[in-house]
Amino acid sequence: MKNLVVMKFGGSSVATPELMKNIARRILKLQKKEKKKIVVVVSAPGKTTDHLIKLACDVNRNAGGRELDMLLATGEQQSIALLALAISSMGGKAISLTGPQVGIITDPHFTKARIRQIHPGRIEEELSRGRIVIAAGFQGKTESEEITTLGRGGSDLTAVALASVLEAEVCEIYTDVEGVYSCDPRIIPTAKKVEVITYDEMLELASAGAKVMQSRSMEVAKKFQVPLLIRSSFTFAPGTLVKEADMELEEVVVTGVTHDENQVKVTIPNVPDIPGVAAHIFGALARKNINVDMIIQSAAEGGINDISFTVRKEDLSPARSVMESIRKKFKSQTAVFQPDVAKLSIVGIGMRSHSGVAARMFKALARSGINIEMISTSEIKVSCVVKRENAVRGVKALAKEFGLNN
Repeated sequence: MKNLVVMKFGGSSVATPELMKNIARRILKLQKKEKKKIVVVVSAPGKTTDHLIKLACDVNRNAGGRELDMLLATGEQQSIALLALAISSMGGKAISLTGPQVGIITDPHFTKARIRQIHPGRIEEELSRGRIVIAAGFQGKTESEEITTLGRGGSDLTAVALASVLEAEVCEIYTDVEGVYSCDPRIIPTAKKVEVITYDEMLELASAGAKVMQSRSMEVAKKFQVPLLIRSSFTFAPGTLVKEADMELEEVVVTGVTHDENQVKVTIPNVPDIPGVAAHIFGALARKNINVDMIIQSAAEGGINDISFTVRKEDLSPARSVMESIRKKFKSQTAVFQPDVAKLSIVGIGMRSHSGVAARMFKALARSGINIEMISTSEIKVSCVVKRENAVRGVKALAKEFGLNN
């Protein structure tokens, strides 16, 4: 849609009434000065989602499913109504709409729903009336009218998906930092801000634990070539542009270093070395909607082997249940769960044309006395599982090795 901008604001950007008013002024300035049609996607204020989860667990420690989604969806409804009221108080025309009202249809996997389709008719109708549409992120509905949520960071996914279906000129993601950095600025204060980054690099960084964008939102952005600009809610700095790769960008070997402490290593010892075992294990995890990241299988000895993999901490409880059923079926030993691990990753499209990058990573970690427990690679990423206590030291070592700390 010509002259349409999708703007997404995270929870820290709308945490207080004053911040909400600042966002309202920014939106109105863009509308009036540049004559843009605007769709705004917002998250729940501040730590509201965490508070709601704690509240649910206080009344039922096994809270989940339909009722938890019903509760969590109320967080974003606060934000959209308050922001619409703020814009109205400044003379603007705005309307707040929930995820179901903007036409987001999902599958029925509560707390981790995936978007199946979007019916944008209501948004287009409101835009034609000159209104700013304030849409709730993180939520949708099933075809049977059940409210669902899209998982952590789901507001990013809402924004990118809407930008795609509405053919927006740009999707602007507003955060509490001025863009994407080569490393976490809280660990490396001199980390470089990246002016331009590719879809592939951003997707790998997000999947490796960088908290700037949700990985599923980057998958959609890459697939549908949604123009992205990641910038600060609190300044007017230019931010980071996410785009397709070109020759100039490929000159940089490593773009970023990131770490993810939200990991659990699972090891199933003494699994029979026969066809179909791995398919059964990971099929059972998939049926529980558990995403598996890194996988290692040891060499078979005496007709048995060990299989290790990582999952996210929020999947620990259902993973335990699945592993118990696996143990009984294959008469293997009880699975070992290690929550004291972290994943270190380096990302860069320059790895495609530069050899020895992984070796440099391993040597840098070795010089810092950090043992590697698991390794996985892609064309533009190398990841290692290490003890969580070594994660920050590992980030510093890798930032120094690849010149990302100044």
